[in-house]
Parts: sequence; C-alpha cells; structure tokens
Amino acid sequence: MLHSGVPATPGPRVIVSIILPVHNAEQWLDECLQSVLQQDFEGTMELSIFNDASKDKSMTIIEKWKVKLEGSGILVVIGGHDSPSPRGVGYSKNQAIAQSSGSYLCFLDSDDVMMPQRVRLQHEAAVQHPTSIIGCQVRRDPPNSTERYTRWINQLASNQLLTQVFTSHGPTVIMPTWFCSRAWFSHVGPFDEGGQGVPEDLLFFYENLRKGGGIFRVDHSLLLYRYHLHAATHSVLETTIWTHRVHFLEEQALPRWASFTIWNAGKQGRRLYRSLTAASQHKVVAFCDVDENKIRKGFYCYEDTQGRFWHRPQGPCLHEESKDSYGQPISLQERPKPRIPILHFRAAQPPFVICVKLFPQSPWWNWQGDQVHGRAKQTCTSNSSRPLGRWASLVSGVFLKTHLLLLASGSWPHLGCSLLLWKEPAHLSCPLLGAGWSCS
Repeated sequence: MLHSGVPATPGPRVIVSIILPVHNAEQWLDECLQSVLQQDFEGTMELSIFNDASKDKSMTIIEKWKVKLEGSGILVVIGGHDSPSPRGVGYSKNQAIAQSSGSYLCFLDSDDVMMPQRVRLQHEAAVQHPTSIIGCQVRRDPPNSTERYTRWINQLASNQLLTQVFTSHGPTVIMPTWFCSRAWFSHVGPFDEGGQGVPEDLLFFYENLRKGGGIFRVDHSLLLYRYHLHAATHSVLETTIWTHRVHFLEEQALPRWASFTIWNAGKQGRRLYRSLTAASQHKVVAFCDVDENKIRKGFYCYEDTQGRFWHRPQGPCLHEESKDSYGQPISLQERPKPRIPILHFRAAQPPFVICVKLFPQSPWWNWQGDQVHGRAKQTCTSNSSRPLGRWASLVSGVFLKTHLLLLASGSWPHLGCSLLLWKEPAHLSCPLLGAGWSCS
C-alpha cells in the first residue's frame, strides 16, 4: 500500500526540500538525520522521506527524529509503501520530490552524512546557476576505499566537469551530492523508475546535458560519502553502464565525424567496435596500436555471431566469425566480412577514439596540458613508483600533434577501462562542448 506524505499543517514557503529515499537503512539513519538537524542554512527547510518497503527499524528511527526535526523548525513529510519488494531508487526519489514543496531540491542518501554548511553553500550556488546540477566535494568512509575514484571526483577542474562526461562510469558530480532548482528538475526529469540495475542518476545526468543544463561543483567537502557492499550502485552492471555510455557517445559526438580511428586493436577496442551501431561501424576507417604483434595481423574482421577462429584471407586478419549448423567455420568467400586495417599509430589519422584498460594496480595518470606553438602538449605523471611504460611514452608524443578534447569511458576510473576521444581543433564540433576548447 502506498502512503502519500502530506505536511500536517501549512506553513511558510519552503525554500529547500531535502530528498531522502530510505530502504533498510537503520544502520545509518541516526547519523544521517542528525546531519539534517545540524544544517546552518537560515531559510526554511523541509525533509521529504520516502520509505521504500523497509523491513527493518527504519520507520521507528524516522518517527523518533520527526519530533526532533519539527521541534527545530524543519518540516518533515513521510511517505512510503509496504509492498513485499522495493520499487527502486528512481521511484523513491520521484515520490519524495512529488510530496515535497521546496523551491530547491537537495538530494541525500540515507547512508551518507551532510556537513553543516552543505545546504547553505549549495543553495547559494544554485541561485547563481539555476539550470545546473550542483555537486560538491566529498570525504569517503572508509577513508581508504576507492581512493582513486574519490580523488578523481574531488579534483576535476571546473571545465573537466563537462569535458570528462564521457570518461566516467557515472556523472562527473556524483548523485548523493546533487542540488538543483525544482523548476530545472521538472524540466529535465523525472528519474527513470526501472528499479534495481538501472543507473537512474546517469540517465538523468545525460538528459540534463541534452537539454542544455550545466554542471557546477562547490569546492568544499560537504558530504561524508559511505562505501559499503549493500549500496544500490553495486546492483548496476558494468555492461549496462557501457551500453548507455556508447549510446550517448554515438548520439552526441560521432554524428559530427565522417570517420574515425579506434586506438587499441586489442580486446577493449574490439569491444567498442562491436558495441557500435552499423552506421557508426561504417565510420571506423582503422584500428591503430603500438603492439607489433597486433599490427602484423593486418586487419580485424568481425561477424556479429558466436564462434571465433583465426583466419588469414588475402593477408593476415584478426577474425571473429560464425560457424554453420554442423559446427564448421563459414568461410570468407561465403559471407563477406568487414575488414578493418590495423595500423601503427604513426600511420593513423585523427580523430581517434582511444580505448585503454586500466587495472587497479596500474599507475594513475594525470594529464596536464599547455599550449606549445598552437598545439596541446600533454604530459603524463604518476603517483606510482612504477614507470608509465611504452604505451604512455608513445602516446605522449602523439599528443604533440593533436588536442586531447573528448574523454569517453569504460568503467570507474579506479577500476576499469577508459575510452578517450581526441580530434584536431579545426574539425571539432560537439553539441555539448562547442568548438575551440581543450582539456587539461
């Protein structure tokens, strides 16, 4: 049964509604709600809670805190349902927003803790940026969890909040830190309500960009951002994220390019090629690599069916193709296959889509750009004592010839593969970023 939250008595106009979805959060709720009580914002606040079928003592804790919060002048609206199963984060946030009344929305996860100045500082930013998603820096708990990812979200420069929208596994300002005007949320939203396994934050983030919205981060650590195995984010498969990212890439960047080269003839580059639509695959003029073994194969051939074997028709070819009903390989003569050249990177032409697999033990790269004779010079540094290796030294040389402009993605920056796009500035046209920009 759905229980709609309605304020007990009408009061003054609410400026900020804190949106709090709850599902089995008894372990963290006391700290979370204490942080709401401790906000130093002087305007009118409201806490809108939606209980998504919690089976623990969450509602008992919420009812206890309702008395304390309303005693301090913070309105509390509680809704929820007691169905056998939860309906998901997207649904719960939409319901919490629908039952709230504030002019601005401050999103809070039930396992996180706000710093006292969060609402005040983000409200000030939202007033200045009414069509933007406002984020903030975070402090991770436990402190040593996802160190590289935490460093990435905290240290992105303001321009990189846009230039790296293709790079990350999720938004460049993370969902638990979001703050925006109700009017802008209504223009962009609502959240996708597909339930468990749906990256509702990433989908909303992309829609914000499609509709011309901005991204702004308050450069103060305003949230204790908890990492634990029960977090909803773990229900989203990497393959799901990859699919959404490639679709967004094809929608926002690739239509502006007549052709492009995929850097990496290995597993990640081939994965990208297989993930593209037929129209985008036709734009791939080559793979390029630094690995002589891959280059010697000459071509990559792909067939969108099961079964693999090596085949060298009219020259070496890295070949994936199907077998017939008897288990025998179908020959090239019976079914023509795309043959994509594999080139040495020095022979390849921009624009490039660079696919690189970064494992957790790999060095963490910091790209720093400066203009040298009208070109963007890129250098690699590492916080690891291990050398960056042959790939990095070769690629840094290539950057002398091109601007690194778009960064696209494969997985969390601290875990998986990254997808980079770059193009010479004279040819750049991106609806999200405009022309003539570069990133550092």
